[in-house]
Amino acid sequence: MNQNRSKAVLLAQAGLIAALYVALTYLSAYFNLASGAIQVRISEALTVLPFFTVAGVPGVTLGCFLANLLIGSPWPDVVFGTFATLLGALGSYALKKNRILVSVPPVISNMVIVPLILKFAYSVPGELWYFAITVGIGEIVSCVVFGQVLITALMPLRHRIFGDWCDK
Repeated sequence: MNQNRSKAVLLAQAGLIAALYVALTYLSAYFNLASGAIQVRISEALTVLPFFTVAGVPGVTLGCFLANLLIGSPWPDVVFGTFATLLGALGSYALKKNRILVSVPPVISNMVIVPLILKFAYSVPGELWYFAITVGIGEIVSCVVFGQVLITALMPLRHRIFGDWCDK
């Protein structure tokens, strides 16, 4: 595959991942699970996609940014929530050789950053340690449980979805 076509495919994949992230965040928001002390963003399962393709990194980052804008998050959540997702996706890409560990960086980055967002951007009453636990539980459900289900579902189709040059 020539280099220009390869870049176009990666760009298209990133765009599709971003759109899917936004749609899944809207689904979580419908059930009041996209923001707040108790949150399970189904879209965070997509942070394991760097296991298959580098396009997962810009895809989930852009998706998080757009989703936070579109659901009306305050600007610190748009900026720092997106940064947490970017860090998680980069960590997942760095650990792409290990199917289990690929789920861990998004959990950690969100457990560290999102409690600060809840406390200072949303003024949610409570302690940072409590927010770290509740956000961490939601991220474990989203990234580890749903993320591993997603990896399992995509493994047999990875070359059809991500191309013969996918990162696996």
